[in-house]
Amino acid sequence: MAPKREMKTIAVFSLKGGVGKSTFAVNIASAAAMLSARRTLLWDLDPQAAATWLLAPDAEARDAASAVFSREVDPTEICKPTATGLDLLAADVSLRGLERLLFKLDKKRRLAKLLADLARSYERVVLDCPPGLSETAEQVLRGADLIVTPVVPSPLARKALDDLVDVLVRRGGKHPPILPVFSMVDRRRKLHLEALETHPDWPVVSYSSLVEQMGTRRAPLAVYARQSQPAEQFAAIWQAVERRLARE
Repeated sequence: MAPKREMKTIAVFSLKGGVGKSTFAVNIASAAAMLSARRTLLWDLDPQAAATWLLAPDAEARDAASAVFSREVDPTEICKPTATGLDLLAADVSLRGLERLLFKLDKKRRLAKLLADLARSYERVVLDCPPGLSETAEQVLRGADLIVTPVVPSPLARKALDDLVDVLVRRGGKHPPILPVFSMVDRRRKLHLEALETHPDWPVVSYSSLVEQMGTRRAPLAVYARQSQPAEQFAAIWQAVERRLARE
């Protein structure tokens, strides 16, 4: 009998918006499903629903995303398969009220418990998280096994990473490890090159029109540009994620 494969949760999270977070979530989840053949769920927690829009262009509009947290809806009932081999727990407009709901419920580990319930069905869960420090973020920090943080090589984006580290230190106790990843790198820019030299061990995703095409093709890079540099870079990031999870 094959050994049971333990579920792990990877949160794609940044205090700063506009760093390519949903792009990372979609391509990391795609790599888990397509390259590692993992039973993978992408859970879109961002009210902007960018990952949902990219993976499920014809998704039926529902107001069930926040009801999962109040236990009115079983998450497995609304997890839907996508064309790329992974399942999606879609975001919808109800997530705009999630902060109020979480405060009202006063259940600090609700997300962690929901993730534990999903362990029967999935080996990897990727969370596309809204930016900023909020109650949702606190729930994510309690429930994730690893945080992937996209960082654009700029002072503001680097500050967001430093602020996140400070938050984790101030919280005390156990917290998930962080895997910082350079996003939208343009090697023609001196500032970007200097950042890469400062952190040569960080994974990199280059700025590319192929990545921008995700918005028109509504699919991960592995579907329409599998041999491209950015697709290979996301595959390398997924390998780094798996190595880090195994080490932890």
